[in-house]
Amino acid sequence: MSATIEVNKQSVKDLLSSGREHRFLIPEYQRPYAWGYDQIETLFEDLWDFATSDAGGFDNKGTYFLGSIVSFENENGEQEIIDGQQRITSLFLLLRAIYTYLQNMKEKPKAALNFINQIEPAIWETDKETGDVFYSKILIKSLVMSDEGNEELRKILETGIANPDAKDNYSKNYNRFLVLLKNKAQENPLQIYSFFYAILNQAILFPIKAYSQDDALKIFSTLNDRGLPLSDSDIFKATIYNSLNSEQKKSFINKWKELEESAEYIGESTQQLFYYYMFFLRAKNKDIKTTTPGLRKYFTENKDKLLDLYLLDNLTLILDLFKVINIHDSVDEEWSKDVNIKKGLDILSSYPNEFWKYPVVIYYISHHKLDNFCALFNSFLNKLIVKLLSKYLVTPTINAVKGDILKLDSLIIDSSLPVFDFKPVDQEVLKNTIKTPHKSVTRMLLKILAYQKQNSLLPDKWEI
Repeated sequence: MSATIEVNKQSVKDLLSSGREHRFLIPEYQRPYAWGYDQIETLFEDLWDFATSDAGGFDNKGTYFLGSIVSFENENGEQEIIDGQQRITSLFLLLRAIYTYLQNMKEKPKAALNFINQIEPAIWETDKETGDVFYSKILIKSLVMSDEGNEELRKILETGIANPDAKDNYSKNYNRFLVLLKNKAQENPLQIYSFFYAILNQAILFPIKAYSQDDALKIFSTLNDRGLPLSDSDIFKATIYNSLNSEQKKSFINKWKELEESAEYIGESTQQLFYYYMFFLRAKNKDIKTTTPGLRKYFTENKDKLLDLYLLDNLTLILDLFKVINIHDSVDEEWSKDVNIKKGLDILSSYPNEFWKYPVVIYYISHHKLDNFCALFNSFLNKLIVKLLSKYLVTPTINAVKGDILKLDSLIIDSSLPVFDFKPVDQEVLKNTIKTPHKSVTRMLLKILAYQKQNSLLPDKWEI
């Protein structure tokens, strides 16, 4: 991995205070804030145990490692968070809860005033001369799509108030922190300030600052072992979202959510739908290079042309095709009820690699509105089966068919009867290899034999 980065060990107080120069931003493409009671209580109790141990507290120099935060400085001078969103958001909520607890004390000892002064520049902008606090100017902002709690986070950090009946995780976690603080202060009044000191000064993070979004994503992909890394489709989603007006945004969020859920249900992903669609766009542009471009680079380099609201229509179209392929469902088109087409797609689904999918997707997008599409599609699938199977029987590698498929992709765009200009297969070699076929195509051959005798599709699990 080649990426320019800057890494510095920082306390919670120092890291969050850096937001005064470069505010923290949770971007649109991030997933919603998802920490619940379990994670909140684990963080709180671990920090309490450290603070009250031999390593923590005022008189000790121990440190407690909270993990890394991966970010880059965006064009607006903000620290755009790529990894560590859940952790840094929770720390802001914890410090706000501590601040609220201290402010609500009837009599504030000197220690309370000291920690109030330390926390203020870690949550809000402050006047550099007077120290006045601008409570409306918080140092973190969330723009996460479809996360209705974004505004709640801002309100909580500004006012210190969260609705006790609220359902968003920001409110629930903030209120939980207040309860945990109250309980600890009642049980251990002499140790509560050691706890505050440890959180601010001894809890350590490693902020990893990259110099571009690409570098930050590479670092995240390398470090991440705690969950699903951000996908290219998350970036595309945010790019499209930012180009829309407020009314379009509401519609887009609903459509995107429906697309994601439907894709997951049939065993695909939005990332994969974009990948299929890229082959369609390449075919339109007569791009037959055998080197497959990176998905994010391909779309973001041409984002003004490729990433718009109408792209969802084509992704939904591809999704309909794979509903039939993956779960043998029917969609609102006659071809999806044609048993011969379903059999052809089922046979192709047993091909040893994914190169059969690209011409099928391209053919469907290009010609599905034709009046005689059922007959045309059925004929196309049968030819594709013959060509791909013959190739693989003679030369069982991906590269043997890649160039031919990319040429076919390009020809499909212009004709519903494309020429299958594949390199010829030696018929004598084919006659021998089909007698003892490579094990990877045995299932495909058996489906061909079965479907000559029956019209019903084979079940997902079948045996001879």
